[in-house]
Amino acid sequence: MNTNIGKCRCGKTMVKVYLPETLDEYSPRACDCDFCTARDISYLSHPDGELEIESIDPLEVQRQGSNQAGFITCGSCKTVIAATLQLENKLVGTLNSTLLSDFSLLQKSTLVSPKRLGIKEKIERWKTLWLNVKVNGNSYI
Repeated sequence: MNTNIGKCRCGKTMVKVYLPETLDEYSPRACDCDFCTARDISYLSHPDGELEIESIDPLEVQRQGSNQAGFITCGSCKTVIAATLQLENKLVGTLNSTLLSDFSLLQKSTLVSPKRLGIKEKIERWKTLWLNVKVNGNSYI
């Protein structure tokens, strides 16, 4: 696994993402919803990868759109860290790729439109694309 690190704007939330390939092999997904577009977010994940989020301050979780995904944000600077979904006994999600120190190594973002999918379709898609997430060592938020 290839390890990549990053942090939020204020530096109080750190991320490590473990991916099977090097960053230059990935094209992050840019969601076209108003929430993500306003924040210029592109998401990175791989179903065989893992994301570790460590924060000094408490994190916040916002809900947008269909209210299915939880957007983990830094409690201090409000940077969106990841979009997540709690499945049974594990947390899955996708990283805001713009936080990565080596973000420039990524390929150009691909535009996606999850708002066009139904509730069940979104969850099924996320199950096949998103990675396992741990927040401060836990598989739940």
